[in-house]
Amino acid sequence: MGVDRLERINSLLKRVIAESMFSVMQGDTVQPGFITVTGVTCGKDLRDATVRVSVFGDDELKETAIQHLKHHARRFQDIINREVKIKFTPRLNFQLDLSLEKGDEVLAILNSLPQT
Repeated sequence: MGVDRLERINSLLKRVIAESMFSVMQGDTVQPGFITVTGVTCGKDLRDATVRVSVFGDDELKETAIQHLKHHARRFQDIINREVKIKFTPRLNFQLDLSLEKGDEVLAILNSLPQT
């Protein structure tokens, strides 16, 4: 499978998961508006996919959100199966992405430096 095709599948899965977040997590204690899908990396065989998410809130909320997403993984897979025509529907593994927070920390440090 070409790299370009895999990138398109990753992008498509990211869009489908992000768009279905509100319907899947409706009524949960974790509000889906606090969760951002930052990326999806699908394996070359399309059987597994790692979904990276960023959660706005404290550490307890982040851990709770990841647990809820893992709990609802099957519902996300069902939606992917319905909306995306690929040979296999990948098993989803949700992972917390801290890169946005690290970026904010770097920007805060840069802003605190004296300007010349």
